[in-house]
Amino acid sequence: MSIRVMLVDDQVLLRTGFRMVLQAQPDMEVVAEAGDGAEALEVLRTQPVDVVLMDVRMPRMDGVESTRRICAGAGQGGSSTPRVLILTTFDLDEYAFSALKVGASGFMLKDVPPDELLAAIRAVHSGDAVVAPSTTRRLLDRFSPMLPSAGSEPAAAELQRLTDREREVLLLVAQGLSNGEIAGRLVLSEATVKTHVGRILAKLGLRDRVQAVVLAYETGLVRAGGGGGQ
Repeated sequence: MSIRVMLVDDQVLLRTGFRMVLQAQPDMEVVAEAGDGAEALEVLRTQPVDVVLMDVRMPRMDGVESTRRICAGAGQGGSSTPRVLILTTFDLDEYAFSALKVGASGFMLKDVPPDELLAAIRAVHSGDAVVAPSTTRRLLDRFSPMLPSAGSEPAAAELQRLTDREREVLLLVAQGLSNGEIAGRLVLSEATVKTHVGRILAKLGLRDRVQAVVLAYETGLVRAGGGGGQ
């Protein structure tokens, strides 16, 4: 079946360009469009969607609030929750940071090459996150003052659910290493690392490794501009 995509952007010209690229793919179909976040929620009540390409700066309801409601299951009309891929004009955008916090599966710049955008949509649809860990880390380093103080008891309690090895893997994920790189660092197979990452996400109730990186910063496991915390 085709990946059902929804385009949410207040600029009609941009939506038209994205639609032309996506519709040319045999495995993708643009099934809906919206000019702002509120309209997107209205459309989702009746139209099943797999992946939402979401602008962040829009009138009436911005992409962050719309993403929060989508990821919370608002207005899904009984269908599965779509994955949200944020499209932003600016790298290190505080709006993109906020969208990651509320459940977006990643973000891309609007001038991304078409092949990278298509790969990102397919990755998100398969349940992966598309923000390169290094990019996520730069984003979090930039906006770490927005995070709560590290070392709080609730945060520490969350990490207590992890084994020592899982904490080690989470630290390396948050430092920007891929599964293959983590495998080399810890002398494990890549499949074993993937299993550890899956268990980390399940134990902490996270959607993907993007949210794992965010949590690592929130808990102080990783400190802005540096390595692991104490």
